[in-house]
Amino acid sequence: MGVKERFYSYIEKLQDSITAALEKEDGKASFREDLWLRDEGGGGRTRVIENGRVFEKGGVNISAVHGPLPQSMQQYFKVGDVDFFACGLSLVLHPVNPMVPTVHANWRYFEMYDKGGAIVDQWFGGGQDLTPYYLFEEDAVHFHKVCQEACDAHDPSFYPEYKQKCDSYFWNHHRGEARGIGGLFFDYLKSTADRTIEDWEAFVTGVGNSFLRAYIPIVQKRKELPYEALQREWQEIRRGRYVEFNLVHDKGTLFGLKTNGRIESILMSLPPKVQWRYNHHPSEGSVEAALIKVLKSPREWV
Repeated sequence: MGVKERFYSYIEKLQDSITAALEKEDGKASFREDLWLRDEGGGGRTRVIENGRVFEKGGVNISAVHGPLPQSMQQYFKVGDVDFFACGLSLVLHPVNPMVPTVHANWRYFEMYDKGGAIVDQWFGGGQDLTPYYLFEEDAVHFHKVCQEACDAHDPSFYPEYKQKCDSYFWNHHRGEARGIGGLFFDYLKSTADRTIEDWEAFVTGVGNSFLRAYIPIVQKRKELPYEALQREWQEIRRGRYVEFNLVHDKGTLFGLKTNGRIESILMSLPPKVQWRYNHHPSEGSVEAALIKVLKSPREWV
């Protein structure tokens, strides 16, 4: 079994384990499954949860697509007329309770081929990051500690490097603030003299395996906390920033749209209820303002 077959089998099982754990945590809603095919080659398995007790909307999607690399993406990757294969799992969860953070994660694998079918390039990418609406420092520390442990199992230099890349990537340039409190982000993990593609596969699957350990304890701690309408309003305003990042800056959204991906699966990351208030700023000294302060200047959590 090659890398791509092995990794696709892995994300199939990971999707099953994550959706089962989230359904158990929600206790009300179940994931609805859509199987879809892409005209140019490949397809996917989209699972969406809506109107739950804990999760207002979320998706845990896998896909494997292949075929000629579209011209727009040839220019992006600075390559000629090549074929490609890409597979991955992508998830976003938007909770009901504003005390529970939104979470995003993605683990993916990419291959490029010449017209003879030989692999000319291959790499892994992915990560996981947390977007709170109210900052509980112990939650941020927990999430980052699990990320650090997943990295340290392979190389102690990984966590500081991929944490910094996450802070840089999930940055709303037009707002001058981070989307959330970060986590891990890595891309173009290719074989080198020091590491094989199988080494990178072990690292990425190790991070994928850490996701439930990073997120579920936070959900359990916060999902029953009381909240008021004003706090829900703040959550919806901050969700607007999430939408802005995904539609303006996110490379995964761009790749899906440029390769004729399934639009419903690509845009499942968008929250159901959002607000854009004109020139809105939280009150000085408020807990909402404390969150913004951290988003303006990313911190070390572990």
